[in-house]
Amino acid sequence: MRVRRVRGRFKMAKHFTYVITETGFTYARDDARNAAKAALDGIYVIRTNVPAATLAALDVVAAYKSLSHVERAFRTMKSADLEVRPIYHRMKTYIRAHVLVCMLAYYVVWHMKRALAPVLVADADPAAARAERVSIVAPAVRSPAAFRKVARRRTEYGTPLHSFRRLVRDLATLTRNSVRLGEARFQQLTTPTAGQQRVFQLFDVRW
Repeated sequence: MRVRRVRGRFKMAKHFTYVITETGFTYARDDARNAAKAALDGIYVIRTNVPAATLAALDVVAAYKSLSHVERAFRTMKSADLEVRPIYHRMKTYIRAHVLVCMLAYYVVWHMKRALAPVLVADADPAAARAERVSIVAPAVRSPAAFRKVARRRTEYGTPLHSFRRLVRDLATLTRNSVRLGEARFQQLTTPTAGQQRVFQLFDVRW
């Protein structure tokens, strides 16, 4: 029983055989089983009920790999970006409404990231990146433009490269000040930097 606990602790039991007698204990590697496992290393099987005429094998793999975007979306919702948790509501309708608002907020964030891709670390040319990929099962690669952008830490417009969160913090420095000179009162907007002006251009927003 003690040997079984040790074997199970490190998840290595399947790789060894052992014999326990009244006077001794012996163990050895299970070479046949290990060789069979090694032959399957790096191989996985994806099954789908979608007909091949609708979704080819390569498209099935691409759809499976695209689940990483769903996982990233959940991380964004639960992290400091949207903070869907903790939820302090006690009624189901309130919880559903809270999650719906967070989903809508993520949808806005998704559109913002797509529009701001040229000034973010993200790849702004996914089609070129896919063309550089040798196989659908090969690791994803960046497009040549993304490599240049990351290497220079500058966008093609010469402005600093940002992550989405850092860019939002940078935009938060813009303010509208209420100015009073004697009896005169007016609103004064801060002057955006070149990087902030580029963001407004991408959003098609006037400041």
